[in-house]
Amino acid sequence: MSFSQLTYQVSDRVAEVTLARPEKRNALNDVLIEGLTVALTQASKTPSVKVVVLTGSEKSFCAGADLEYLQKLSSFGLAENQEDSRKLMKLFQLIYEMRKPVVAKVNGPAIAGGCGLATVCDFVFASREHAVFGCSEVRIGFVPALVLVFLARRIGEGRARELVLSGTTIGPEKARDIGLVTEVVDHDRLSKYTTDFAQELVATNSGSSMGLAKEMFTTIGNMNFAQALDYTANMNAMARMTEDCKKGIAAFLRKESIRW
Repeated sequence: MSFSQLTYQVSDRVAEVTLARPEKRNALNDVLIEGLTVALTQASKTPSVKVVVLTGSEKSFCAGADLEYLQKLSSFGLAENQEDSRKLMKLFQLIYEMRKPVVAKVNGPAIAGGCGLATVCDFVFASREHAVFGCSEVRIGFVPALVLVFLARRIGEGRARELVLSGTTIGPEKARDIGLVTEVVDHDRLSKYTTDFAQELVATNSGSSMGLAKEMFTTIGNMNFAQALDYTANMNAMARMTEDCKKGIAAFLRKESIRW
């Protein structure tokens, strides 16, 4: 399948999805949001894909919403704006709930909705020289409504309030300190570092187990403490009976290496 505003390629069980609107700093519009949704759904449903990498072309990760597109939408009615907003909601939800690890390779600014894209990924590797993060919507009279939900889960409400209400941008080291970024990497090493990490997940981790773990993270967020314990006890019991668990334990007891 071909895409007009992104590229999609699979190599060694890793799907790399690259936002490709460099003239707009990879800003999100309806075409790109739909393309990302289709590409990531495809990766999610492809058995040969085990890990997904999300990145941006050239000098940006994602500058957030395309302001010309947003200006056009502002003249529409509530129903039309709600429909458009739900498309972005479904994209964020798809990444967050996908039963495969999603790695953000933040090669440049990740602002507003772009910060949201990074936030919903499982791992975030940021360019030391070029990555910056921020929720700047309040500075143009807008709000990071969807981003806020995931940001508060990732870094806590206090830190999320600071970013959202100040509208300031922060560098990669600060983003790592508050839990938004997994690791800061020299820019010239970023691609190799991300590829090597993705391949390590492919080689050493059970896809079934990673999928179950992601499902549990998503599910327990909507439960109280007692419900979460009961649910995870059941998941513990079920996981023991999976083929991957049987295979992994048998290999460990025989002191054999296992490649998943």
